Amino acid sequence: MKWTTLIDPQDLAAELGNSDLRIVDARFSLVDPAQGRPGYEQSHIPRAMYADLNEDLSDLRKTGQGRHPLPEDEDFTRKLGQWGIAPHHQVVVYDAGDGSMAAARLWWLLKLLGHERVAVLNGGLGAWRAGQLPETGETTRIDEAAPYPARFDPAAIAHADEVLSRLGEPTGWLFDVRAAERFRGEVEPLDPVAGHVPGALNHPFSQNLRDGRFKSPAELRDQLAPMLSERKPEEVVVMCGSGVTACHLLLAMEHAGLHGARVYAGSWSGWISDRSRPVATGP
Repeated sequence: MKWTTLIDPQDLAAELGNSDLRIVDARFSLVDPAQGRPGYEQSHIPRAMYADLNEDLSDLRKTGQGRHPLPEDEDFTRKLGQWGIAPHHQVVVYDAGDGSMAAARLWWLLKLLGHERVAVLNGGLGAWRAGQLPETGETTRIDEAAPYPARFDPAAIAHADEVLSRLGEPTGWLFDVRAAERFRGEVEPLDPVAGHVPGALNHPFSQNLRDGRFKSPAELRDQLAPMLSERKPEEVVVMCGSGVTACHLLLAMEHAGLHGARVYAGSWSGWISDRSRPVATGP
Protein backbone atom coordinates (compact mmCIF):
# COMPACT_ATOMS: atom_id res chain seq x y z
CA MET A 1 0.00 0.00 0.00
CA LYS A 2 1.32 3.40 -0.94
CA TRP A 3 -1.67 5.69 -1.36
CA THR A 4 -0.78 9.36 -1.01
CA THR A 5 -3.77 11.29 -2.36
CA LEU A 6 -6.92 9.28 -3.11
CA ILE A 7 -8.00 5.67 -2.81
CA ASP A 8 -11.04 4.00 -4.36
CA PRO A 9 -13.44 2.01 -2.15
CA GLN A 10 -12.78 -1.37 -3.75
CA ASP A 11 -9.03 -0.99 -3.31
CA LEU A 12 -9.47 -0.13 0.35
CA ALA A 13 -11.87 -3.03 0.87
CA ALA A 14 -9.25 -5.44 -0.48
CA GLU A 15 -6.79 -4.36 2.24
CA LEU A 16 -9.06 -4.26 5.30
CA GLY A 17 -7.14 -7.12 6.90
CA ASN A 18 -3.73 -5.52 6.43
CA SER A 19 -2.10 -4.86 9.82
CA ASP A 20 -0.30 -1.79 8.47
CA LEU A 21 -3.59 -0.08 7.62
CA ARG A 22 -5.19 2.59 9.81
CA ILE A 23 -8.61 4.04 8.92
CA VAL A 24 -10.10 7.25 10.33
CA ASP A 25 -13.71 8.43 10.02
CA ALA A 26 -13.71 12.26 10.00
CA ARG A 27 -17.35 12.98 9.20
CA PHE A 28 -18.53 16.36 10.52
CA SER A 29 -21.35 18.86 10.00
CA LEU A 30 -20.95 22.59 10.52
CA VAL A 31 -24.72 22.84 10.94
CA ASP A 32 -24.81 20.21 13.69
CA PRO A 33 -21.31 19.51 15.05
CA ALA A 34 -22.66 16.89 17.44
CA GLN A 35 -23.98 14.55 14.76
CA GLY A 36 -20.68 13.12 13.49
CA ARG A 37 -19.80 10.82 16.36
CA PRO A 38 -23.29 9.27 16.77
CA GLY A 39 -23.30 8.52 13.05
CA TYR A 40 -19.93 6.85 13.37
CA GLU A 41 -21.07 4.83 16.39
CA GLN A 42 -24.11 3.62 14.49
CA SER A 43 -22.13 2.36 11.49
CA HIS A 44 -18.65 2.84 10.06
CA ILE A 45 -16.03 1.13 7.94
CA PRO A 46 -14.49 -1.79 9.86
CA ARG A 47 -11.45 -0.83 11.95
CA ALA A 48 -12.11 2.89 11.56
CA MET A 49 -11.52 5.26 14.46
CA TYR A 50 -13.32 8.59 14.79
CA ALA A 51 -11.77 12.07 14.49
CA ASP A 52 -13.81 15.12 15.46
CA LEU A 53 -12.99 18.32 13.55
CA ASN A 54 -13.54 20.57 16.56
CA GLU A 55 -12.00 18.35 19.24
CA ASP A 56 -9.19 16.51 17.43
CA LEU A 57 -8.29 18.46 14.29
CA SER A 58 -8.56 22.00 15.69
CA ASP A 59 -7.79 23.94 18.86
CA LEU A 60 -10.84 26.09 19.58
CA ARG A 61 -9.11 27.65 22.60
CA LYS A 62 -7.07 29.87 20.26
CA THR A 63 -8.35 33.30 19.23
CA GLY A 64 -7.69 35.43 16.16
CA GLN A 65 -6.76 32.40 14.04
CA GLY A 66 -10.13 31.61 12.48
CA ARG A 67 -12.96 29.28 13.39
CA HIS A 68 -10.79 26.15 13.22
CA PRO A 69 -7.29 27.03 14.46
CA LEU A 70 -4.66 24.38 13.98
CA PRO A 71 -4.15 22.04 16.94
CA GLU A 72 -0.91 22.20 18.85
CA ASP A 73 1.68 19.74 17.58
CA GLU A 74 1.86 17.83 20.85
CA ASP A 75 -1.91 17.49 21.14
CA PHE A 76 -2.30 16.17 17.60
CA THR A 77 0.66 13.81 17.74
CA ARG A 78 -0.62 12.44 21.06
CA LYS A 79 -4.01 11.81 19.46
CA LEU A 80 -2.37 9.98 16.56
CA GLY A 81 -0.68 7.71 19.07
CA GLN A 82 -4.04 7.02 20.71
CA TRP A 83 -5.33 6.00 17.28
CA GLY A 84 -2.35 3.67 16.90
CA ILE A 85 -0.90 5.65 14.00
CA ALA A 86 2.87 5.54 13.53
CA PRO A 87 5.07 6.76 10.64
CA HIS A 88 5.09 3.37 8.88
CA HIS A 89 1.31 3.02 8.67
CA GLN A 90 -0.87 3.51 5.62
CA VAL A 91 -3.66 5.86 6.72
CA VAL A 92 -6.98 6.25 4.92
CA VAL A 93 -9.39 9.00 5.92
CA TYR A 94 -13.02 9.38 4.91
CA ASP A 95 -16.06 11.46 5.75
CA ALA A 96 -19.75 11.31 4.93
CA GLY A 97 -19.37 13.37 1.77
CA ASP A 98 -16.74 14.35 -0.75
CA GLY A 99 -13.75 14.69 1.56
CA SER A 100 -14.25 18.36 2.37
CA MET A 101 -15.67 17.84 5.87
CA ALA A 102 -13.23 16.88 7.23
CA ALA A 103 -11.22 14.06 5.63
CA ALA A 104 -8.99 16.35 3.58
CA ARG A 105 -8.20 18.38 6.73
CA LEU A 106 -6.83 15.30 8.50
CA TRP A 107 -4.96 14.31 5.31
CA TRP A 108 -3.30 17.75 5.33
CA LEU A 109 -2.41 17.65 9.03
CA LEU A 110 -0.62 14.34 8.51
CA LYS A 111 1.19 15.75 5.49
CA LEU A 112 2.35 18.66 7.68
CA LEU A 113 4.04 16.07 9.88
CA GLY A 114 5.78 14.54 6.86
CA HIS A 115 3.56 11.45 6.77
CA GLU A 116 3.61 10.29 3.16
CA ARG A 117 1.24 7.32 3.11
CA VAL A 118 -2.11 8.96 3.79
CA ALA A 119 -5.03 9.12 1.36
CA VAL A 120 -8.67 10.21 1.28
CA LEU A 121 -11.37 7.71 0.32
CA ASN A 122 -12.64 8.92 -3.05
CA GLY A 123 -16.39 9.46 -2.77
CA GLY A 124 -16.39 8.98 0.98
CA LEU A 125 -18.85 6.87 2.90
CA GLY A 126 -21.46 7.27 0.16
CA ALA A 127 -19.23 5.59 -2.41
CA TRP A 128 -18.41 2.85 0.09
CA ARG A 129 -22.09 2.19 0.65
CA ALA A 130 -22.88 2.37 -3.06
CA GLY A 131 -20.45 -0.50 -3.50
CA GLN A 132 -22.28 -2.47 -0.77
CA LEU A 133 -19.02 -2.83 1.13
CA PRO A 134 -18.90 -3.92 4.79
CA GLU A 135 -19.74 -1.70 7.76
CA THR A 136 -19.93 -2.27 11.48
CA GLY A 137 -21.25 -0.61 14.61
CA GLU A 138 -18.68 -2.32 16.81
CA THR A 139 -16.19 -0.20 18.70
CA THR A 140 -12.77 -0.26 17.09
CA ARG A 141 -10.11 -1.52 19.48
CA ILE A 142 -6.52 -0.92 18.58
CA ASP A 143 -3.27 -0.87 20.52
CA GLU A 144 -2.20 2.67 21.30
CA ALA A 145 1.23 3.84 20.20
CA ALA A 146 3.61 6.50 21.42
CA PRO A 147 2.91 10.07 20.30
CA TYR A 148 3.73 10.47 16.62
CA PRO A 149 7.44 11.47 16.44
CA ALA A 150 7.20 14.63 14.35
CA ARG A 151 6.18 18.27 14.41
CA PHE A 152 4.26 20.38 11.90
CA ASP A 153 6.42 21.94 9.18
CA PRO A 154 5.85 25.70 9.68
CA ALA A 155 7.11 26.45 6.17
CA ALA A 156 4.19 24.46 4.73
CA ILE A 157 1.59 26.73 6.36
CA ALA A 158 0.62 30.19 5.09
CA HIS A 159 -0.31 32.94 7.55
CA ALA A 160 -2.04 36.31 7.40
CA ASP A 161 1.17 38.36 7.34
CA GLU A 162 2.33 36.62 4.18
CA VAL A 163 -1.03 37.04 2.49
CA LEU A 164 -1.08 40.73 3.40
CA SER A 165 2.45 41.23 2.03
CA ARG A 166 1.50 39.67 -1.33
CA LEU A 167 -1.67 41.62 -2.04
CA GLY A 168 0.05 43.67 -4.73
CA GLU A 169 1.01 40.62 -6.79
CA PRO A 170 -0.89 39.76 -9.99
CA THR A 171 -3.69 37.25 -9.53
CA GLY A 172 -3.04 33.52 -9.72
CA TRP A 173 -1.39 32.95 -6.36
CA LEU A 174 -4.38 33.02 -3.95
CA PHE A 175 -7.45 30.78 -4.38
CA ASP A 176 -10.60 30.85 -2.26
CA VAL A 177 -12.67 27.65 -2.44
CA ARG A 178 -15.88 28.95 -0.85
CA ALA A 179 -19.15 29.04 -2.80
CA ALA A 180 -19.32 31.88 -5.32
CA GLU A 181 -22.06 33.80 -3.48
CA ARG A 182 -20.01 33.82 -0.28
CA PHE A 183 -16.86 34.85 -2.15
CA ARG A 184 -18.74 37.75 -3.75
CA GLY A 185 -20.07 38.83 -0.36
CA GLU A 186 -23.73 38.38 -1.25
CA VAL A 187 -24.35 36.01 1.69
CA GLU A 188 -22.33 35.04 4.75
CA PRO A 189 -23.90 32.35 6.94
CA LEU A 190 -20.91 31.74 9.22
CA ASP A 191 -18.68 34.79 9.63
CA PRO A 192 -19.42 38.39 10.73
CA VAL A 193 -17.99 39.99 7.60
CA ALA A 194 -18.79 39.05 3.99
CA GLY A 195 -16.45 39.20 1.01
CA HIS A 196 -12.97 37.99 0.15
CA VAL A 197 -9.29 38.87 0.28
CA PRO A 198 -8.54 41.41 -2.50
CA GLY A 199 -6.98 39.75 -5.52
CA ALA A 200 -8.08 36.22 -4.64
CA LEU A 201 -9.57 34.02 -7.34
CA ASN A 202 -12.66 31.96 -6.60
CA HIS A 203 -12.51 28.24 -7.28
CA PRO A 204 -15.34 26.51 -5.37
CA PHE A 205 -14.09 23.13 -4.20
CA SER A 206 -17.12 21.47 -5.78
CA GLN A 207 -15.46 22.10 -9.15
CA ASN A 208 -12.88 19.44 -8.23
CA LEU A 209 -15.63 16.82 -8.34
CA ARG A 210 -17.91 14.91 -10.63
CA ASP A 211 -20.75 12.89 -9.13
CA GLY A 212 -19.20 13.20 -5.68
CA ARG A 213 -15.76 11.94 -6.68
CA PHE A 214 -12.60 13.75 -7.69
CA LYS A 215 -12.02 14.28 -11.37
CA SER A 216 -9.10 12.48 -12.98
CA PRO A 217 -5.58 13.88 -12.49
CA ALA A 218 -5.41 14.95 -16.13
CA GLU A 219 -8.75 16.73 -16.00
CA LEU A 220 -7.88 18.49 -12.76
CA ARG A 221 -4.54 19.59 -14.18
CA ASP A 222 -6.16 20.95 -17.35
CA GLN A 223 -8.65 22.81 -15.18
CA LEU A 224 -6.27 24.22 -12.57
CA ALA A 225 -2.96 24.82 -14.33
CA PRO A 226 -4.20 27.72 -16.53
CA MET A 227 -5.48 29.52 -13.43
CA LEU A 228 -1.96 29.72 -12.00
CA SER A 229 -0.91 32.24 -14.69
CA GLU A 230 2.35 30.34 -15.24
CA ARG A 231 3.21 30.44 -11.53
CA LYS A 232 4.81 27.43 -9.92
CA PRO A 233 2.37 25.47 -7.73
CA GLU A 234 4.56 26.06 -4.68
CA GLU A 235 3.84 29.80 -5.00
CA VAL A 236 0.11 29.16 -4.55
CA VAL A 237 -1.89 29.67 -1.35
CA VAL A 238 -5.37 28.21 -0.92
CA MET A 239 -7.99 29.36 1.57
CA CYS A 240 -11.65 28.96 2.52
CA GLY A 241 -13.74 30.01 5.50
CA SER A 242 -11.66 28.42 8.25
CA GLY A 243 -8.88 26.30 6.75
CA VAL A 244 -10.91 23.11 6.31
CA THR A 245 -12.40 22.96 2.80
CA ALA A 246 -9.25 24.64 1.43
CA CYS A 247 -7.55 21.30 2.03
CA HIS A 248 -9.87 19.82 -0.61
CA LEU A 249 -8.28 21.99 -3.30
CA LEU A 250 -4.80 21.22 -1.99
CA LEU A 251 -5.63 17.52 -2.30
CA ALA A 252 -6.93 18.05 -5.84
CA MET A 253 -3.74 19.87 -6.82
CA GLU A 254 -1.54 17.14 -5.39
CA HIS A 255 -3.63 14.49 -7.16
CA ALA A 256 -3.16 16.45 -10.39
CA GLY A 257 0.62 16.56 -9.98
CA LEU A 258 0.64 20.27 -9.06
CA HIS A 259 2.77 19.88 -5.97
CA GLY A 260 3.69 22.30 -3.23
CA ALA A 261 0.76 24.69 -2.68
CA ARG A 262 0.04 25.75 0.91
CA VAL A 263 -3.08 26.36 2.98
CA TYR A 264 -3.71 29.73 4.65
CA ALA A 265 -4.64 28.17 7.98
CA GLY A 266 -6.74 31.02 9.38
CA SER A 267 -8.47 31.64 6.04
CA TRP A 268 -11.36 34.10 5.81
CA SER A 269 -12.46 33.88 9.45
CA GLY A 270 -8.88 34.52 10.55
CA TRP A 271 -8.39 37.32 8.04
CA ILE A 272 -11.37 39.33 9.30
CA SER A 273 -10.36 38.92 12.95
CA ASP A 274 -8.24 42.02 12.30
CA ARG A 275 -10.63 44.63 10.90
CA SER A 276 -7.73 46.70 9.54
CA ARG A 277 -7.17 44.09 6.80
CA PRO A 278 -8.76 44.95 3.48
CA VAL A 279 -11.93 43.27 2.23
CA ALA A 280 -13.26 43.05 -1.33
CA THR A 281 -16.71 42.15 -2.62
CA GLY A 282 -18.06 41.31 -6.04
CA PRO A 283 -16.62 38.86 -8.58
